[in-house]
Amino acid sequence: MSAGPIPDSLPPDVPDPDVSVVIVNYNVRDFLSQAVRSVQTASRDLSVETWVVDNNSIDGSVDMLREDFPRVHVIANRENVGFGAANNQAIHASAGRYILILNPDTILQEDTLTALVAFMDAHPETGAAGCQILNPDGTFAPESRRSFPTPATAFYRMTGLSRLFPRSPRFGRYNLTHVPRDQVTDVDALSGSCMMVRREAIRQAGAFDEDFFMYGEDLDLCFRIQKAGWRIVYTPDTQIIHYKGESTKKGDFRYVRLFYGAMLLFMDKHMTGRGSRPLALLLKAGIMIRAGMTLCGNTMRRLSAPLADAALVIVIVSAVGALRFWMTDTSFAVRFFLTIAPAYALATVAGILLLGGYDARSRNHLRAAFLGTVLGFLIVGTLSFFIQDIAFSRWVVALSLPVAAAILVAGRVVRAARQRGSRKALLVGGAGEAERLRRMLASHPSPPFRLEGYVSDDRSGETDLEETRPVSPALPLLGGMSQLRDLVRLRGYTDIVFAARDTSNQAIFTAMRNLHDLRVHVRMLNEGDEHVVGKSSVAHVSLASLQGTMPEVVSLPSARARRLRHRLMGLGVLAVWPLLWPVARLAPRSSPLRRLVGLRSGLVDVVRGRLALVGCAPIDADRIPRNWDVACALFPVMNTSASRELEPDERLRAYWYYVTHASIALDLEIIGSHLRYHPPTA
Repeated sequence: MSAGPIPDSLPPDVPDPDVSVVIVNYNVRDFLSQAVRSVQTASRDLSVETWVVDNNSIDGSVDMLREDFPRVHVIANRENVGFGAANNQAIHASAGRYILILNPDTILQEDTLTALVAFMDAHPETGAAGCQILNPDGTFAPESRRSFPTPATAFYRMTGLSRLFPRSPRFGRYNLTHVPRDQVTDVDALSGSCMMVRREAIRQAGAFDEDFFMYGEDLDLCFRIQKAGWRIVYTPDTQIIHYKGESTKKGDFRYVRLFYGAMLLFMDKHMTGRGSRPLALLLKAGIMIRAGMTLCGNTMRRLSAPLADAALVIVIVSAVGALRFWMTDTSFAVRFFLTIAPAYALATVAGILLLGGYDARSRNHLRAAFLGTVLGFLIVGTLSFFIQDIAFSRWVVALSLPVAAAILVAGRVVRAARQRGSRKALLVGGAGEAERLRRMLASHPSPPFRLEGYVSDDRSGETDLEETRPVSPALPLLGGMSQLRDLVRLRGYTDIVFAARDTSNQAIFTAMRNLHDLRVHVRMLNEGDEHVVGKSSVAHVSLASLQGTMPEVVSLPSARARRLRHRLMGLGVLAVWPLLWPVARLAPRSSPLRRLVGLRSGLVDVVRGRLALVGCAPIDADRIPRNWDVACALFPVMNTSASRELEPDERLRAYWYYVTHASIALDLEIIGSHLRYHPPTA
């Protein structure tokens, strides 16, 4: 194990702090920043030191800590040494009476530290204490309190009996679901995402067992603390939010191996001799079966998109082949349907996979779908020249290419439009933060959601009137916190953005619990940040957050290729315009299809080269450097009325982002945004 140097402990003349907060980080910089801020806010009236052990992250976490939080103690490991080992580094170097083990993807309530310290001080027999843990949607997380996985409790959990009978003391034993959540309870184990441990208990029971690389180490530590004679207690006096699993996604094979491997290790270490050996062996078999089922389920979810594409290509090629046999009045060739159609589908899916088309992090899904289809065509078409028995299929293969490419690309466009286009948000906080978010979204060519207004904290005497007064007619004050649930329920908001500067964590937690049964995505906007943090995602809402500062020298993508792409896209729409027109006439006037059909003359100008399909607005034409080659367009990059209020530098940055990131996907996102919300320029 290679680790960075451990800093010296506090000098003798400095009193020991009340709490040492220990956070292990691995590639979750934005969540970590949010967690450290919440620790600082919760440190009032206490002496608190914060330790962050970074397990060789590549996302700039260490630099962020040293720049934004200079008082935080940082241990930067040169490799990922695991959760337990990294915690031990900080535990041995820290000096607090109590140690708070905290995950980086958590947010503390303002009173979390004081409440836990007060509880530990009042109960000196308690070795470790935990509090209420909330899911990102505000629901209570059952892992806030747990029992050890004995053969009986594990059997009830894996067979689903614990879910069927949660109020039963027998079947609900593992997560103590039969005990009210607002009741102080002695438990077997707490969650390592937020667990305050007495230093004396650590000295007696030992620190984390480093054989547990990730998962299970909290169970093991609680087991040893309890064995040493200390109580393990759950208290409902305070609460935190836990985003869960940001460092290791639960769909990964690595997660399955680490999680279920940890359960087996715990069984080997502590369950030997507890109950009959046959039951223990049965439990191990159950864990392995459950791990296999989880892995199979995750694999099937990952294969669903490739299998759907393959099935679609097979249907298209088979339909074109059947049409060929019918038009030529020839008998059906069974070998065509058993060889050509599956081969075309397999080659297409392989091409999309190689080009990153099934990678959720990729931004080139459309290009991968198109080029993957072309690759399938080239492979099968080439084979037809070497295998004479399938030479008759060349006409079918050639005709299937544009049909398959168009359908695969169109399906992805529609799916992306549904995910992005219908998201509308409101901000909870002051007018200043609402206006800041609005301006960032206005300069973004492809914003993650639309901000339609804001809600202020309406508790009397706690909000500055200037902060709640609207600063822009485009961003109305929708109401107060007491009206938040009704606004979401009746107006269908999909995203709630909480401004951390203006809203206390306690108020945020309360609001989240009040909204837990509504389908709404909760996000956090920290003061000064240019991104919002939500469950399993960090949405960049400003161009500066996406690309940093504008470099002085950069290799620009081919403007000629961009112009050719625009002409071909315009020509494609004109080609199907006769089919779209009668359908559009039946749609509402405000529908995207109706707006698109009304742009025939503008599309003709695009094909003739008089207009770009996507580019600049006329008022910006003289501001953009000539070498960027951004022409006046049917769909300007700056696609909102609010963008007219932006400073010239902000508008220029938006065009620079488009020039350096131009792609079919970005063009379609900008076009879709225009057609959904904004009248085109022509």
